[in-house]
Amino acid sequence: MPLTRDLGLAWSLARRAIRSRSSRRRLERDPRATATPAPGTVRVAVYFADTTVNMYQIRQWYAPLARLAETFPVAVVVRSPGTMVTMLDECPVPLVYARKVADLEDFVAAQPLALTLYVNQNAKNFQMMRYGRMWHVFVNHGESDKMYMTTNQFKAYDYAFVAGDAARDRLAAKLWDYDLDKRAVPIGRPQADHFSGDVPYPVDDRLVVLYAPTWEGDRPAAAYGSIATHGLALVKALVASGRHRVVYRAHPRSGVLDPEYRRAHESIIRTLADANTRDPAAHHVHDQGPELGWQLSSADVAVTDISAMVYDRLATGRPIIVTRPVAAEADVDESGYLGDAEWLTAERSDDIVALVERVVDDPEAQSRLEHWVRRYFGDTSPGAATRRFETAVADLVRLRDDYAARRPALDEPRSAGVTGDADNEDAEADL
Repeated sequence: MPLTRDLGLAWSLARRAIRSRSSRRRLERDPRATATPAPGTVRVAVYFADTTVNMYQIRQWYAPLARLAETFPVAVVVRSPGTMVTMLDECPVPLVYARKVADLEDFVAAQPLALTLYVNQNAKNFQMMRYGRMWHVFVNHGESDKMYMTTNQFKAYDYAFVAGDAARDRLAAKLWDYDLDKRAVPIGRPQADHFSGDVPYPVDDRLVVLYAPTWEGDRPAAAYGSIATHGLALVKALVASGRHRVVYRAHPRSGVLDPEYRRAHESIIRTLADANTRDPAAHHVHDQGPELGWQLSSADVAVTDISAMVYDRLATGRPIIVTRPVAAEADVDESGYLGDAEWLTAERSDDIVALVERVVDDPEAQSRLEHWVRRYFGDTSPGAATRRFETAVADLVRLRDDYAARRPALDEPRSAGVTGDADNEDAEADL
């Protein structure tokens, strides 16, 4: 078994290296990859060191960043060649390809950056965070009550843009000696002001149910995924009713670690395809598109796992059902919204139709939902979150410029002793 595992790992690394080299060759032939913003122009950087498998984390920020760029020039710094290839065709703001640390140094030296935004906790963030004379701001890629939202890594950033009161209370309960009033800035959910995408089904009398499960997780405490425990049963029940339309949007990492989870995911896809073949008017959807918005805003009910999708949906104020994790070790914080959530256990997955009908018609459930929307996101009227986000950025730009005017510039550290400047990065995952 160890030999088989080692051979599998070696083959995986070899495939990733081949993909990385292929992406690099494509970038060498594409003039857009070397078209960098003019020196002295970029005020806001967005740092994304991850590979294509995690691009959902940056994609949800595209629309707010495009709007922000109308006021403050924005550029996204990309470290992975595969990610750069993809983003060249879809990102609405300028890109900077900085595969090596030396490339990153050149960009920082050429631009009057006031702040850098980070959408995740990639270890390579520290290669950007070593630069001073700018603010480093964690904006995350979603709101949730998962343990990821209270990691001590928040302290590494100058500021964190958080959703609202619930986020502040989580941080207050978990982090020692963290100045919430100064460093945690509530902005709501600006992505919800920019939901986009065309609905790929007709408007009819079917009740639309979005099933948006997360992946299986890489440890028992984070095993929130429901595909292998709830998913197939609930999808079959909804399809069999003849009165529901299923929109299935699985986390892009679903099944990357657990073959059983992957098989369950594939079974759901087949179930939907077979149902559409039998009844073309059903228009069940297996959604893998890059846009996230129409799914959340158009579905009558959303069924999600404990993940950021719960809170993305919460921002719409529309009914939500949350799957109860089967793993006893899964960390479930019920001190917030999850303590009032409509839960679906694995053994009751066959009863999903009755639960869907109840959450749609129950006024008490809607009242509870409205309370938690306010607590998590504050004012969710159209445009309110976008205004808070842009005001927070503007405040930090002014604060940075004030500091810079009062403190003479010193030389920034160069690459000595910093990893990642060599040409051996083909071993990185470029999935």
